[in-house]
Amino acid sequence: MQRYDIFLTCPPGLEPVLADEALATGFMTPRCIKGGVTFQGGWPHIWRANLELRCATRVLVRLASFQAKQLSQLERHARGVDWAAFLPPACSVAVEASCRKSRIYHSGAAQERVELALQDALGCRISAAPTVTIKLRIDHDICTLSLDTSGEALYMRGHKQAVGKAPIRETLAAAFLRLAGYRGQVPLLDPMCGSGTFVIEAAELAAGLSPGRARHFAFEALPNHDASALPRNTNTPDGPPLCFGSDRNAGAINASQANAERAGVAALTEFHQRSIADIVPPTSQPGLVMVNPPYGGRIGDKRQLFALYGALGKVLAQRFAGWRLAMVTSEPGLAKATSLPLLEPSAAIDHGGLPVRLYQTDQL
Repeated sequence: MQRYDIFLTCPPGLEPVLADEALATGFMTPRCIKGGVTFQGGWPHIWRANLELRCATRVLVRLASFQAKQLSQLERHARGVDWAAFLPPACSVAVEASCRKSRIYHSGAAQERVELALQDALGCRISAAPTVTIKLRIDHDICTLSLDTSGEALYMRGHKQAVGKAPIRETLAAAFLRLAGYRGQVPLLDPMCGSGTFVIEAAELAAGLSPGRARHFAFEALPNHDASALPRNTNTPDGPPLCFGSDRNAGAINASQANAERAGVAALTEFHQRSIADIVPPTSQPGLVMVNPPYGGRIGDKRQLFALYGALGKVLAQRFAGWRLAMVTSEPGLAKATSLPLLEPSAAIDHGGLPVRLYQTDQL
């Protein structure tokens, strides 16, 4: 089996989490680099990475890497790539280029040279809605050509249609769950669940469902794809509920329930319209409270949020003995307003351009 350099992308700060997940999923010797994780493997590994990894944003295959200081050199090397080994003839394609600290500094001109190579090699059609995307990165005169095997970003699981205000992406939610040590074996409660992302991701973990089971991938249009080699687990799990969500907004609860139904995990989830003051442990077995509260840079004025965090901390301290808290926020002051015994926070993680951290407690 021919092996390739495979690059799993993720938001800055999540590289170690993704590497840990890749290793646990059976991908050998993953290595962290800026913006993601690399490992070597063949096409079955590429297919499986798209289907099974919860924290990756995209799966890229490195096609070629070379030095080029002029556009003519770039085009010559691009024409030397065996495009027919990767792409179907006359397919629709897009090229996305970026240049950093290089003598080739015009990304548009660099993009055009690779497009010419693709058109001459396979008769490819340049399209704004392509079958596949080629990514060109030029950094310090080193050009890297990669094939995006994912298509839509992997946080697009294929079942969420209803979203709330300032939603968290599924890949980021999965990473925070992993950072919190959650593996789907104990109850989970999100008391500000929005559209239900944490609850649904947790239920899928509990049911052993692959995150990409309900969506299409770009690699399915490639000539070497073997659908029989990648079975998709679409079984609908049975209850009782293990993962719970609440929110004061009735629309959020309706959205969460609809999303859980589409994801096939409704039997493992339960949602209630409740304010923070009214939340109670949903089971007698202690578990994890996983929450992404509003914070100043995300929703509203953070000065108005200290009372909310204080109320959350008070309710958890009074009613949730034995439970752990995992909370995402950008503001250390808001985290401290819970008055809970917080552990050292995680490293900063990029959430839509805003650095956030995961704050946790031991069992309360």
